[in-house]
Amino acid sequence: MNTNSVQFFNAKDDEKFPESSAIIIAAWHLSNSENIGKIIRLAHNLGAQEVLFVRESENHRESKIKKTAGFSYDQMKWRFISENDFIELLGADFQLTIVETCDGATNIYREKLSPKTILLAGSESHGLPENIIKMANKSVYIPMPGGCKSLNISNALSVAAFEWYRQQTCI
Repeated sequence: MNTNSVQFFNAKDDEKFPESSAIIIAAWHLSNSENIGKIIRLAHNLGAQEVLFVRESENHRESKIKKTAGFSYDQMKWRFISENDFIELLGADFQLTIVETCDGATNIYREKLSPKTILLAGSESHGLPENIIKMANKSVYIPMPGGCKSLNISNALSVAAFEWYRQQTCI
């Protein structure tokens, strides 16, 4: 059996989310170039509007990002952005939803996510700063019933982004 994912998914035109919905995927102070590449590829697979990597410098290994992102590196709109520029973006047309294990966070599967969402997760080691947590319209966590209680940031954003997608495409 020969499989071709491009042909398969191109035939599934009815699975696109409504034009009234849009998602921006954002990550706070990532240090791992492979995670950056994985998030770019995730966003491209999902049809995200943009990917934002919030950090003050662009100190990263571009070759690793390119290798992990594949052709999404050039096809997906993504950029590094300063903390101040990110904060200025908030409140426009998008609701900020953070994926964080913080006080007040609710189970993502019990929350209605906004059709226009900026989905933000914190760094691999430090999470999100308190001032950003306070700015969020919604704080969600991903339940982890198993023995390990942490997910890689690219995995966590994948789970959360596809839950947003599921909610936008439910019939």
